[in-house]
Amino acid sequence: MSTEKFTTTYEVKSETSKEMKQMNNILKPTPAFIGASWVALGIGVITYCIGLWNAEMQLSEKGYYFTLILFGLFSVVSVQKSVRDRAEGIEVTDLYYGISWFATIISIVLLVIGLRNAELLLSEKGFYGMAFTLSLFSAIAVQKNTRDSKLLKD
Repeated sequence: MSTEKFTTTYEVKSETSKEMKQMNNILKPTPAFIGASWVALGIGVITYCIGLWNAEMQLSEKGYYFTLILFGLFSVVSVQKSVRDRAEGIEVTDLYYGISWFATIISIVLLVIGLRNAELLLSEKGFYGMAFTLSLFSAIAVQKNTRDSKLLKD
């Protein structure tokens, strides 16, 4: 009984994988898009970290903002993965899907709250907000490109 279930599940996943490969041949990410995504991620994270390094704030506040960027990056990759898995018919629990979205929203809300209460110039607040947003968006693109490239190799 369990062997039949495994075989059936494997065959369904195999068929889904073949269909996804065919679809991705048309939608294969270009090297320019892959490179642009990585460059945007690097620029976003590095400038955010350089801004933190040079900021005149307490070390605990710097740690707060650094933790937020790490938390935000992890959460958006989780959202991208769970959304993509569901679109491809791969089972994702509602709990994981919900936690991924919740973590993403909370990371953004915590950044907004932190910047709103920070004693920074408005231009500095905008800098952190834009670097954070660029980093999150480009992390999603990098994850998508990585997954598409891996699917094509397999």
